[in-house]
Amino acid sequence: MGENFINIGEILQSLRVNKGLAIDELAEGICSVEELDLMEKNKQVPTIDQLFRLANKLNVKLSDFFDFTSADSASYVSAVSGLINKYRRERNYKAINEIVQREKNNPLFNFSSSQQFLLWHEAICLYNLAEPGKRDKQSSILMLNDALDMTNPLRKGLSEREIEIKMAIALIEKDDMNFEEAITLLKEILEDIDKLPALAEPQLRLRVLFGLSQSLSRLEEFEESLIYSEKGIQQCINDDVLYLLGEFLYQTASNNLALDNKERGIKYLTKALNIFNLQENKVFSSLVEAELEKLST
Repeated sequence: MGENFINIGEILQSLRVNKGLAIDELAEGICSVEELDLMEKNKQVPTIDQLFRLANKLNVKLSDFFDFTSADSASYVSAVSGLINKYRRERNYKAINEIVQREKNNPLFNFSSSQQFLLWHEAICLYNLAEPGKRDKQSSILMLNDALDMTNPLRKGLSEREIEIKMAIALIEKDDMNFEEAITLLKEILEDIDKLPALAEPQLRLRVLFGLSQSLSRLEEFEESLIYSEKGIQQCINDDVLYLLGEFLYQTASNNLALDNKERGIKYLTKALNIFNLQENKVFSSLVEAELEKLST
């Protein structure tokens, strides 16, 4: 974070003392007392995640930690966006919503790209924070389309971010069991991705392939689903990543079993189990072990 946090220690200590908090009280659940002591002495730089949680505990805005006399506002917007992206990967929609509600009226986010980013995340929070039977699908999708309209009303030549927003719409349709619409959107997204010179986030294509395979299986289109699950496996191998590899192997096994290809089903279940064990994913490992045991009897 560098020069943006030159005075972080002084600000932290001042706010803590002002709130009447002992150093161990502020550190609890965020970092060790030793780490916070180093932060206050400007000998250790906190992560943006730690700063967000410290700000919440101190009941101040995240921006209070930034010295805008020496740092441009773009650094703050970038830091907040990075934190939101982190929480999205973790599916921590409550934390995302807290940030969005705090920042949506912040003048630093007045640029269309920043407003789009916040609206996109406000929409997915609106959907995912509601109880399963009470989700406002239409409002969420309307907000996501409004976000797309900010930068690409004609929906031509989508950028990677715009593809991510379109992906959010597809996932809502999939979650709402509108699999036909989800499949249509996901196939369009694959075409959109292929038009880009490269992806800053290669995992995006894997998520699309997995969503397609799952949706097609739910419609009992097992042969077509198999095409996409196998494409996912191949991409994981080519990219040398484990992300979704176990899930693709499991999906491939399920498709083969549904097509009465028991031998291939067992083969891919065994491969999936190896990956889940490697990842120490006990939930999925137990699930696969139970299926293999059933198939062996």
